[in-house]
Amino acid sequence: MKIESLIAKCQNKELKAQKALYEIYSAKLFGLCLKYSKNYAEAQDNIQDAFITIYQNIHQFSGRGSFEGWLKRITINTALKRYKDQKIFALNNEETIVQPDAENYQIGISLQDLLKCVQELPNRYRMVFNLYVLDGYSHKEIAKLMDISEGTSKSNLARGRAILKEKVNKIINSGSSAQSAQSL
Repeated sequence: MKIESLIAKCQNKELKAQKALYEIYSAKLFGLCLKYSKNYAEAQDNIQDAFITIYQNIHQFSGRGSFEGWLKRITINTALKRYKDQKIFALNNEETIVQPDAENYQIGISLQDLLKCVQELPNRYRMVFNLYVLDGYSHKEIAKLMDISEGTSKSNLARGRAILKEKVNKIINSGSSAQSAQSL
């Protein structure tokens, strides 16, 4: 079934079409939810809420632009709304940020461990990190999405990166220590 036909059937609230849409996009959107959630269970809640919003608003999709992009935007906004409702973004407005030097090196850490480190970041840092680094939003766009200042976005990114770097270094150092201990 073509996507356009599937969208039209979803707009008519056909349950089989909604199920098919879920089956096509749920895995990809769940991966997106994992980036914005602190754990697997929260990601499940976010994906469920996102699909409810998608089904309720599918009539608003105009056909202009990418349907998958539209789905991703709703999914990200759903995850952000959960955190906005928790009032975690009432932060200091810090305009002066020291950016860490860019480091181009390969790290010895699995993708799963890296995702776990990102998920363990405090909510406000994780959100900004994901939006900026992984999804390519600008600080201006992040500020608007999260109802914070650009300076706060930059500050949260810098702090998130610093915490993430520390977590990754601990994993790398514990891995090399474990390897050294095993070789003895």
